[in-house]
Amino acid sequence: METVPIQLPDSTTTAVRLFPGPDHDHESRLDSSRAVVMIVPGLGIPAGYYEPFAHALAEHGFDAAICELAGQGDSRPKPGPDSAYGYQDIVAVHFPAMFEVVRERFPDSTPFLLGHSMGGQLGVLYAARIRGRLGGLVLVASGTPYYRHFPGARGPGLLFGSTAMSLTASVAGFWPGDRFGVAGFGRQSRQLISDWARLARSGRFEPAGADIDYEERLARLDVPILSITVEGDDMTPVASARHLLEKLPAADVTTWHLDRSLGHNGWIRDNDDTVERVVAWLRDR
Repeated sequence: METVPIQLPDSTTTAVRLFPGPDHDHESRLDSSRAVVMIVPGLGIPAGYYEPFAHALAEHGFDAAICELAGQGDSRPKPGPDSAYGYQDIVAVHFPAMFEVVRERFPDSTPFLLGHSMGGQLGVLYAARIRGRLGGLVLVASGTPYYRHFPGARGPGLLFGSTAMSLTASVAGFWPGDRFGVAGFGRQSRQLISDWARLARSGRFEPAGADIDYEERLARLDVPILSITVEGDDMTPVASARHLLEKLPAADVTTWHLDRSLGHNGWIRDNDDTVERVVAWLRDR
């Protein structure tokens, strides 16, 4: 594994972790159709947690990389009142810097983005911006948090909870999720939480500071997509994942449901069947 540090314009430092597959001397390799899978973590999950998944992809012959989202894991500084980044900043500023590292290290590999949870939301927005520069998207346990697509009392609970999170972050200057244990999503920028909460309330991608109409761009996005849902995942039920796919009518979508009850994060480490499915899909591109 190689780690490449990145300095972002707002003085945030983060990193991209690189996992070259076998025979990774690209200048001498004849296989010009190789893929590099860029893994984008979910909210509050450090990049290091995905290393077994990246190693597994590399063992199957693919190059892989993991980006560290700003404010998570080894990124510094931790979010505070001065942290102003949200969905727009991540997809318009942070992701281009991270993908530049990947392109420089793996110049003849076709980039695919694998997004988990919020990472998938960010991934589709990035794909909508760059149109045609990705080989495809893999969305794992990723949908929208729109409250109407969550069953029973969980829908109203999500509506109330997302609003409360946004208000708390606004008053505190950041989301103090590190004080709430595993379910708190870690300490986060108030703007990131505000954008997520707006999506939960409205079901629409309308991040603060957006310079394009993301909903319109998503409707025209024509890329291959593999959407994976997981049994026992209360955070991204099938209806939530389906709602995200409904925003992508022009895409070539393949869906697969992992019927083992691994929940929202269990597939990352207990990953044999998920890796095999992703690898099979990549080899069909």
